Amino acid sequence: MTLHTSARGTRHVGSVEPISDSAGLDADSFKAVFRNHPAGVAVITADAGDGPVGLTATSVFSVSAEPPLLVFSVSGQSSSAPTIRAADTVVVHLLGAQQLDLATLCATSGIDRFADTSIWDRLITGEPYFPAAQSWIRGRVIERMDAGGSTVIAVHALQSGTSDEADSAEPLVYHNRTWHRLGSHSRIGE
Repeated sequence: MTLHTSARGTRHVGSVEPISDSAGLDADSFKAVFRNHPAGVAVITADAGDGPVGLTATSVFSVSAEPPLLVFSVSGQSSSAPTIRAADTVVVHLLGAQQLDLATLCATSGIDRFADTSIWDRLITGEPYFPAAQSWIRGRVIERMDAGGSTVIAVHALQSGTSDEADSAEPLVYHNRTWHRLGSHSRIGE
């Protein structure tokens, strides 16, 4: 059985015990556990009226098909956080390995992610988006919840687009601080 150390000492994984507000894993231990948990890569864009912003996220997941809901989190340290938290709508781009350039662009701080006007456009509804993405979902923000130094955002999907190559594309995955692609070479079962 794996043991993890919290502020109150060592405990067994899966044990149930009361947790106070100050108890819990330290940040480095928490990161170490999640470092080996792969996640799909997405880019989230929005414009709350002050110009487009974008960020790379590995926290996107579907919650419900009926109604179509998804969630993601945005760190308060992100320069895009204020705009994404204020926006009524967002575009969530699900990336394939062929869009690694978009993932790195929106993960790089201190740059204008929308300087190259040839790689992005606006939907008819006004949101900025990257047409090269494997697929995208435009949605209305329906809930925001502060969680530590981040905000969890729930989105009701309104519209989507998929590239012609999406069915054959290899998904882009982030694992152990680096990018990976999934494909037939990584399949281990049926």
